[in-house]
Amino acid sequence: MNIEECRKYCLSVKGAAESLTLLNHNVLTLKVMNKVFVYIPLEPKDGVFKIYLKCNPEKSVELREKYNGINPDDFKTLLWNWVTLESDVPDTLIEELIRHSADEVILKLPKKKQEEYKNS
Repeated sequence: MNIEECRKYCLSVKGAAESLTLLNHNVLTLKVMNKVFVYIPLEPKDGVFKIYLKCNPEKSVELREKYNGINPDDFKTLLWNWVTLESDVPDTLIEELIRHSADEVILKLPKKKQEEYKNS
């Protein structure tokens, strides 16, 4: 999956909206219910494009052990991962992880907002 295919897939998530970050206009943010679920740097890092996705901590551990293209965030937390596009991570898994990231964001919203999202 290349960066444009990735962006297009992110926009297919229900309620997704994109914008450039306020502090760094080279990073695209994708949000649901005004909460970020994907950061997409618009310039390659170390010659490759990477996306930054929210993830369930247990799933993060499993994915990082299995794929070279899935790495911890800069703060070494288990809540966000860097996913390298066009790596050993299959496109179908990248799509699954994008959806998972949006789901994780929705799960953290107040119940009223979750219902609003569900019914939109």
